[in-house]
Amino acid sequence: MTRKMSSIIVACLLALSIVAEQNVWAAEKDTRLSKKVRAAVLELGTGQTTRVYIKLRDKTRLTGYITEIGESSFVVTDLTSAEATTVSYPDVVQVKGNNLSTGAKIAIAAAIIAGVAIVLYIVKGAFCDGC
Repeated sequence: MTRKMSSIIVACLLALSIVAEQNVWAAEKDTRLSKKVRAAVLELGTGQTTRVYIKLRDKTRLTGYITEIGESSFVVTDLTSAEATTVSYPDVVQVKGNNLSTGAKIAIAAAIIAGVAIVLYIVKGAFCDGC
């Protein structure tokens, strides 16, 4: 009888540990997603030139620009109605924005400078045959 009871107790403890482990894993996943969302929002920055498209867990979608970034939430202002909505990071499923990063701006500027230099080199060669 003691052997049967102890095996039942061990089986119950094992089942409880599996359930608890799954809950911890789900909580860690939510924390990682919240950190990724916060990093994406910080990368986009604030201002009317930063357009964002946000999809929330309850299937609602927000569009507009970010006006304020906090530790646990950020504020999205609608473009047409100017209505501000405070959004908590764990509520966000997806963040999309069209703000150019600093690296992209530098790459565009370098490409323009290189294009101008090539055009000037070609023009100089066409007008100055013996130079």
